[in-house]
Amino acid sequence: MPYNAEMSARKLVTMHGIRKMHSAKEKIAMLTCYDAMFARVLDDAGVDILLVGDSLGTVLQGHPTTLPVSVTDMAYHTACVARGNRTAWLIADMPFGAYQESDELAVHNAILLMQAGAHMIKLEGGGWTPPIVKRLVERGIPVCAHLGFTPQSVHALGGYRVQGRDETSATQLRNDAAELVAAGAEMLVLEMVPAALARDITEALTIPVIGIGAGVGCSGQVLVLHDMLGLTFGKPARFVRDFLDGAKCVAVLESVVASKKSKSWTKVASIR
Repeated sequence: MPYNAEMSARKLVTMHGIRKMHSAKEKIAMLTCYDAMFARVLDDAGVDILLVGDSLGTVLQGHPTTLPVSVTDMAYHTACVARGNRTAWLIADMPFGAYQESDELAVHNAILLMQAGAHMIKLEGGGWTPPIVKRLVERGIPVCAHLGFTPQSVHALGGYRVQGRDETSATQLRNDAAELVAAGAEMLVLEMVPAALARDITEALTIPVIGIGAGVGCSGQVLVLHDMLGLTFGKPARFVRDFLDGAKCVAVLESVVASKKSKSWTKVASIR
């Protein structure tokens, strides 16, 4: 039985449908997802877009950054999500090293992710990325761009810092966004950007802009699933909203362990 029978019967979310949502100023809901079970749950809950993010490196693999994530990792988790998903639009991140070397390598790796089940790929950065975006789009691969704080450049950016605070960097972000749209990007993620700047960029572009730590003026919002559930190793970012309270999850698991170690579990679990 699906979690939500009404949502399980919804039509496929397509890029055309997302454009219509954007035109109607309907907010777009995006969450990260890494496995089939959560894909089914999120799809039934009505999430518009599932993002198989390279954040799986920190969330699932325990790395301090996303840099160690491979194309093989991304293809595996994309395939898992694709099997559980039924109607949501599915975006897969191009991990670090998957597109920096050459346009040809970018096309090759994007094809692998599309074959794994992605509907669109996402890549980070501006300035040098528009030619790659153009190359991918010309070959029928939809692209979501990513500007602002780009986790794959965490060391170059000097850590987890808000981007676009001064006029020079804000102007650069505006220009980068316009160039990516001109190259064919159909969606843009803005991460850790001042709310006013994110709103201005959103209003200036003709494509949906999804914010994360970028205020409420974007076309929609994305959060890392585990952050949203309060399941994190350390202190979450200031913009993260804990909808579940991960501490309660831990308390439930502690009660399960206590029950297993007590006679009460034996009474419940015994087969007669």
